[in-house]
Amino acid sequence: MDWLDALRGLAAMVVVFEHSLDVLLPEVRRTASPWFDFGRYGVFVFFLVSGYVVPFSLERRGSVRHFWAGRFFRLYPLWGVAVLLALALGAAGVSYGLPGGLGERPWASAVAHLTMLQDLLGVPNVLNVFWTLSYEMVFYLLVTAMFVAGVHRSSARVALGFGVGAAIMGVALPSGLLASRWPDGTILVTVLLMAGGLAAMFGGPRPLRRAGVAVVATLALTLLVLNSRIGAIESLCIIATMFAGTAVRGIQDGRLRTWPAVAMVAVVPVFTLAAGLRAPTSWALHANPNPLGADWSIAVGAAWLTFLAGLALRAKPMPRFLVWSGTVSYSVYLLHPLVIQGVWYAAGGDPQKLPGVVRLGWGVVLATVVLLAAAMAYRYVELPAQRLGRRLTGRRAAPPRGAPRPARS
Repeated sequence: MDWLDALRGLAAMVVVFEHSLDVLLPEVRRTASPWFDFGRYGVFVFFLVSGYVVPFSLERRGSVRHFWAGRFFRLYPLWGVAVLLALALGAAGVSYGLPGGLGERPWASAVAHLTMLQDLLGVPNVLNVFWTLSYEMVFYLLVTAMFVAGVHRSSARVALGFGVGAAIMGVALPSGLLASRWPDGTILVTVLLMAGGLAAMFGGPRPLRRAGVAVVATLALTLLVLNSRIGAIESLCIIATMFAGTAVRGIQDGRLRTWPAVAMVAVVPVFTLAAGLRAPTSWALHANPNPLGADWSIAVGAAWLTFLAGLALRAKPMPRFLVWSGTVSYSVYLLHPLVIQGVWYAAGGDPQKLPGVVRLGWGVVLATVVLLAAAMAYRYVELPAQRLGRRLTGRRAAPPRGAPRPARS
């Protein structure tokens, strides 16, 4: 499965590049960014890989409780470190500072972040990259509900449904509707429904599990179509893409009927790219009136081509640097904004005034520090947390490097 790590590594480095443009490479921002969204390219590669891997982690374990324990120890420890670092750098004045909305509702902001759904709850992200974790969490909720309901092999149909919804209905759906009218209540209800729905699905009689499925699925879909910050079009496109990644894995493993599934998956990127070119209607409350744009659609199309190229070349040796950077990609993704802000501060607060050669030198410093920080975070935060999670759930450690193993999630 080195090809998956290579894709993660590529995606992570492209996202770092995107976020460094305003600080170090404004020339690229002015010339290339209007035609290609590097950030969306990277995160959609991540979304496809997550869709390909995560649902089969749940199926392999066969336990909702163990799956969510694994997700917790995989995501939250490093996430917590990133939050503390962001707060510390903000307090010390060596970063851009924290979004103003966080201080206005500190407790509500903290609770929303703990659910990782803050981007769908009207709460500014402590770190800008946290927004993608909200969509990962929605995907986990939907995958869990489908697994408990016994319809987890319907991924191709679900991907098609979200794709059609994005292209046809997304233009008429509001953005941030609930958060704008009932901000604290939306967070409170979300926490209660999420906790109660997951607890019901963890075990108990079948009627209780079914009730948990209904609660969790309704919550996830409501936040997606009514309360997204980025807009319903892109929200639905993201979930369609992730389930399409799941369907690709199902086709590859023989879990889905090949040609019907291939036909459904093949039209998902078509609907997604078309949705990106459509402007929301005038009655889509709070929605950005402009389409996502050709740069967004081109980037998403390129992400699909990259994923399919990786799949086609999966038996070939992958570049070792990309494989390694994919191994530490979660640390790269969460920590690089802090490093970029540190470079911005160290360079005097306006690196764009520096000569190009000097800015390139700062770029080398940036990449080096990001990779070193990611390597340390992986070794001292991610790995110990994952080992603890395995001990608590009674799962065996992953086989050594080079031995046959399932894909990491």
